[in-house]
Amino acid sequence: MPTIAAARPFPYTFDLTTTALLVIDMQRDFLEPGGFGESLGNDVSRLRRTIAPLGALLAAARAAGMTVVHTREGHLPDLSDCPPAKLQRGAPRMRIGDPGPNGRILIRGEYGHDIVDELAPLPGEPVVDKPGKGAFHATGLGDLLAEQKIDSLLVTGVTTEVCVHTTVREANDRGYECLVLADCVGSYFPEFHRAGLDMIAAQGGIFGWVADSTDVLAVLPTTPSSYASS
Repeated sequence: MPTIAAARPFPYTFDLTTTALLVIDMQRDFLEPGGFGESLGNDVSRLRRTIAPLGALLAAARAAGMTVVHTREGHLPDLSDCPPAKLQRGAPRMRIGDPGPNGRILIRGEYGHDIVDELAPLPGEPVVDKPGKGAFHATGLGDLLAEQKIDSLLVTGVTTEVCVHTTVREANDRGYECLVLADCVGSYFPEFHRAGLDMIAAQGGIFGWVADSTDVLAVLPTTPSSYASS
């Protein structure tokens, strides 16, 4: 089985047949100008640095025959699944549901809600729509992973300290072994990114492991058949 020797806090070994690449919320509303992220006053370029390494990892995972799952955060058009505490939080220029240059902010079916072109899901790759920060809350992700007999997750996406961290914590409580790829997750705040990764690997890997995508690329097979014969 592939082993990431450089992972923190100690080497991470995984079985490709029971591991999924989880791509969290790589949506236009978070990564492109005019979306929710920018409306909060954030520099979206801090998140866009993840696109290139994640694109390379995504291509390699597909070539190796790995399960790939995407998530999108967003809400129904009538906002019935958006609690007031979330809707009114903070003081952005545009709130969830408001019209923006890419459609209504964080509303399912709108252009801004969808995943950036560079990382678009392939036909057959599941896309889990979630109303909250965590990918397991009020979704079918748990059932989907159970059907595929997945017990390990390679975690990528945005943002490090919010949706990624929440999902890793949820997954850890459910028994999943999570490896977070440091260059494939991002935050609008560099200090939050660093602290978020340190928290995951702290105390002997209290929530999981941390490594770089290049460490994974070095051990992934180039085809499913090459892995099966190894």
